[in-house]
Amino acid sequence: MRQAGRYLSEYRALRERYSLLDLCRTPDLATEVTLQPIRRIEVDAAILFSDLLLPLEPMGIPFDFVRGEGPAIESPLRSESDLARIRAFEPREQLGYVLEAIRSIKRELGGRVPLIGFAGAPFTLASYAIEGGHSTSFAHTKALMYGTPKAWHRFCETVAEIIGNYLVAQIEAGVDVVQVFDSWVGALNASDYREFILPHTRRIFDAVKPFGVPTIHFGVGTGSILADLRDAGGDVIGADWRTPLDEAWQRIGPDRAIQGNLDPTLLLGPLDRVFAATDEVLARAAGRPGHIFNLGHGILPATPVDHVQALARYVHQKTRQ
Repeated sequence: MRQAGRYLSEYRALRERYSLLDLCRTPDLATEVTLQPIRRIEVDAAILFSDLLLPLEPMGIPFDFVRGEGPAIESPLRSESDLARIRAFEPREQLGYVLEAIRSIKRELGGRVPLIGFAGAPFTLASYAIEGGHSTSFAHTKALMYGTPKAWHRFCETVAEIIGNYLVAQIEAGVDVVQVFDSWVGALNASDYREFILPHTRRIFDAVKPFGVPTIHFGVGTGSILADLRDAGGDVIGADWRTPLDEAWQRIGPDRAIQGNLDPTLLLGPLDRVFAATDEVLARAAGRPGHIFNLGHGILPATPVDHVQALARYVHQKTRQ
């Protein structure tokens, strides 16, 4: 989960010279950042270095990243008319730099490991566009969702069409797996998820299904709606650290794989505790096929690199047949 980042000194060195958007929009730099963790950590796949907000600007929602604060939307969408003014676009043209990076990364990987592409899901993209950045209550988002349901669904239909097309373009460029991130959808209960989000997320998975690549569906704080995420789509459903892995898998169902779910903050502590918690995750998986060991969310910037390296080696040692 989020392999590259500020926990790597070589990434920090690049960030002293380039903005986050510069790294995302420059294929050679995106290639380098994608490969940085592959050189340092025994991971089984590479994750495309990009950002899930990149589709917002060509939709007519400009944004930037504020150092120390995260993404900031220039003019948040706060009304029905705001939702109606977003525009569809052709990802192969407007986000062509991402596709060029994918082709470059695939050449550099030379088949050593598969490459995972990704995009944001409707609720998460909507919440950034409406809230203007990070939120804890998602009050503006829910107010529009509840208050203007027809406009909300039209908006999400447009987002789903764009994201489905974007992921197809990533597959055409060479990614081996695609992951749909609905990072903040845990803010919804099951009823609201099924009414306001599920049909649109399902449309994304339906768009990529004919291409036959594995799909991953991930959210944070989704313990109570894991079965609903499964119904929306994904060969693999991500579970964060809040729900024990075996319980999460039971909610998801035996016909799907599961990704997760070590608490990333454990990597800030001593390795004996990391290994003990890893043993518990693996014990709950019980050797069943279809478990992708992973963190329950992204690596934190203060994480010691040697802890990440030790964790990857430990998992391989414990699971090697």
